[in-house]
Amino acid sequence: MTTPAPARASQDARQRTAAPKLILAITFMGIFLLNLDAMAVTVALPGIGRALGGGTAGLQWIVDAYTLMFAALLISAGTLSDRIGASRAFGAGVAVFTVASAACGLAPGLDELIAARLLQGSAAAIMLPSSLALVRQAFPDAAERARAIALWTVAGAVAVAAGPVAGGVLSSTLSWRAIFVVNLPVGLAVLAVLTRVERSPRRAAPLDPYGQLTAIVALAALTFGVIGGGEYGFGEPLVPGCLGLAAVAAVAFVMIEARTAAPMVPLGLFRSRTVTVSVVIGFGVNAAFYGLVFVLSLFLQDVLHLSVMAAGVMFLPMMAVIAGANLVSARAAARFGPRMPIAAGQAIFALAMFGLLWMDEGTGRPVIAAMLVPAGLGLGLAVPSLTAVLLNDIAADRAGTAAGILNSFRQTGGALAVAVVGALVADRGEFMVGLRVALCVAAVMLVVTTAAALKLPRG
Repeated sequence: MTTPAPARASQDARQRTAAPKLILAITFMGIFLLNLDAMAVTVALPGIGRALGGGTAGLQWIVDAYTLMFAALLISAGTLSDRIGASRAFGAGVAVFTVASAACGLAPGLDELIAARLLQGSAAAIMLPSSLALVRQAFPDAAERARAIALWTVAGAVAVAAGPVAGGVLSSTLSWRAIFVVNLPVGLAVLAVLTRVERSPRRAAPLDPYGQLTAIVALAALTFGVIGGGEYGFGEPLVPGCLGLAAVAAVAFVMIEARTAAPMVPLGLFRSRTVTVSVVIGFGVNAAFYGLVFVLSLFLQDVLHLSVMAAGVMFLPMMAVIAGANLVSARAAARFGPRMPIAAGQAIFALAMFGLLWMDEGTGRPVIAAMLVPAGLGLGLAVPSLTAVLLNDIAADRAGTAAGILNSFRQTGGALAVAVVGALVADRGEFMVGLRVALCVAAVMLVVTTAAALKLPRG
C-alpha cells in the first residue's frame, strides 16, 4: 500500500529533525565522558597510590599522561577531523577512549595505568574538536547552532561538577578501577548510535607531522624534568637533560612552524595582542585550577584523612558554582563586553587563592568548602568570555585553529601545574609549606593575568 503524500512528508520531517538531536546527544555523552573522567581520577589519586604505589611522582603522571597528550594533539586533531570526516574521527576517538578505559581499569601496575592514560588523552584530543564539528554540521542555522553549542558546553560543566563526587562514590563503594570501567557502556552506546549518523564529508587539510612531533617532545620532556626534579632533585643529571631537551624541542618547533607551508600553529596569529593575551590567561587560569584540585585532593585525604567520598563532596560546591557562573559570564559579556567577566573572574580567583593560604589541619571542613566557592565562581566567569573575546578578534577561517591553540595552552597549563605542585609537596614532611607556596604562586600569577586582561578589547 502506498503511503499518502502528507504522511510521507511528515515522516521525512521527523527523520530530518531526529538526526541533529541524535548527533547532539552522542556529542553530549562524549564531552561528558572526557570531563567526568579527568575530575573523577584526580579525587581518587591517593587511593590509586596506595593500591599501585609510585609516590607523588606516579600520581602526577596519572594526571599528566592524559593532559599532556590532550594538549599536544589537540590542534592537529582538528585537522585530522577535517581530513577523514568529523563522524569518522569522533567514532575513532570514542573507540580508542573506550579501549583505553578498559586498559586503565585492568591495569596491574602503575606503568600500565600511565600508558593507558596516554592513550586516553590521545583519544580525548580527537573527540573534542570532532564533536564540535559534528554539532556545526548538524545545525546549519546559526541560532539553532548557538543553542546546541550552549548545551554541549553545559555537558562539560555538569561533568566537571559531578566528577569529584562520582569519583568518590565509585572509589569508596566499588574500587578506583570502577571510574574507568563505567566508561565502557557509555562508549559502546555512543558507537552504536554513531552507526545511524550520516558520514561527514572529508576535506583536504594538510598535516604538520614535524611540528606535532617536536611539540610532543617539548611538552613531555618539560613535564618529565619538573616531575623528576621533585622526585630526585634538580641536581640529578637526568633532570637538567630533560629540561635542555625541552628547550631544544621548543626552539625546533618554532623554527618549523615559521617555515612550513601549513603550520599547526600559525605564528602570525600571535601578532594579535588579543590572541597573545588570551592564551596567556588561558594557561594561567587552568594552571591555577588544576594545581588547586591536585594539591587539595592530597591535602583532604592524606592530611585531613577524609575518605575519598568525603573529599569528593568537599569539591562539589566549587564545581557546581562553575556551571552557574558560565551562564552569568555569557550574560555579563553581552551587557558589558567580555573583558569585564574575564578580569573580574581572575581577580576573584586570585582572592580565593590568597584566602586559602590560611587553611591548615585545624580548619573546619565546611569552611574549606566555602573557601573554594569563590575559586569556582572566578573560573566560571573567566573561561567562556575568554573564548568569546578570542573568536571575536579572529577571521572566521582561522577560528578553529585559534580555539585549538587556546585550549591547547589551557591543557598545557594544567599539566605543568600538576608537575610543579607535585614537586613542591613531594616532601610530605613539608607538605603544608609546599601547599602554601603553590597557592601563593598561583595567586600572583592570576594577579598578573588579571592586569593583562585589561589589555583586551572592551567590547
